[in-house]
Amino acid sequence: MQPTELLTPTPAGLFCPAANFYIDPTRPVARALITHGHSDHARPGHEAVLATRETLDIMAVRYGAQSAGAQQPIDLAQPLEIDGVTVTFHPAGHVLGSAQIAVERAGLRVVVSGDYKRATDPTCIPFAPVRCDVFVTEATFGLPVFRHARAEAEIEKLLASRALFPERAHLIGTYPLGKAQRVMAIIRQAGYGRPIYIHGALEKLTNYYAESGVELGEIRKVAAADRSKLAGEIILCPPEAIKDLWARRFPDPVTSLASGWMRVRARARQRGVELPLVISDHADWDDLCATILETGCSEVWVTHGEEDALVHWARLQGLKAAPLHLVGYGDDEATESVETTEPAHD
Repeated sequence: MQPTELLTPTPAGLFCPAANFYIDPTRPVARALITHGHSDHARPGHEAVLATRETLDIMAVRYGAQSAGAQQPIDLAQPLEIDGVTVTFHPAGHVLGSAQIAVERAGLRVVVSGDYKRATDPTCIPFAPVRCDVFVTEATFGLPVFRHARAEAEIEKLLASRALFPERAHLIGTYPLGKAQRVMAIIRQAGYGRPIYIHGALEKLTNYYAESGVELGEIRKVAAADRSKLAGEIILCPPEAIKDLWARRFPDPVTSLASGWMRVRARARQRGVELPLVISDHADWDDLCATILETGCSEVWVTHGEEDALVHWARLQGLKAAPLHLVGYGDDEATESVETTEPAHD
């Protein structure tokens, strides 16, 4: 069996013709397998969805209880046969509930990574390499320039800035699903005991993480009347909000953004970021390369990101490699958009 007979790229995403399912389809389909809850991978409107329980819950939080028709949760490392094709979900380490999906038939195994990272994260199960014949990997940060710092070291910078400027609020732009909760958890691990304040757009997903057992400490939603009183406090908000009128009401805020893209100084300057924090929920160049080798694959398909550089590297290792050029998948660190308008009352 050829790999493209098991999984094939289509305008709607990767499709398995033998079992009639798509992985992370970009449009509503009859049967969808979803790797994680970010909006470029988990879209509403599918007739049936197979995903981890956490991903299904996150879709319900984001899109409502009717985010899909039939919803079937699947446990990690639990094989499931669909019309003669075996699928197994494995940890991806990206956000809560994120998974790689292994697809097997006739002795051929293709693993679709979804989004993943290898760095430590107290809010989700770590990535687990899966041996396979073909590895379909993301490449969001697929250039050698991207070598992420330790997130814990970046949080130390934040706390040092807070100690240096106790009269200023510290406002961190961070993505509502996964990144925000990871930043909170690492702040707690660093020994910070004061309340962490959040924009209302982060509230539902943060509550879900806390209800799922993730230790985040005391979290308070910012009240409109209290913004001027939050000198010395740490406030998390969507990236769009740090340049919004909402942010101007804080006392002389230190603006920060937690993203792998903060490795590029020009991006930080363009966003008006005073304190860039290089914290990413995607694998960097070294981890992308190491992961490909760990899978033992003989073929690599590269998708959404810097495809060409990683394809070139893989070919130099003697692997068969090709870019997929799938359309419709963005970088959640750059494209995950939320409504930031706050009501006049809280």
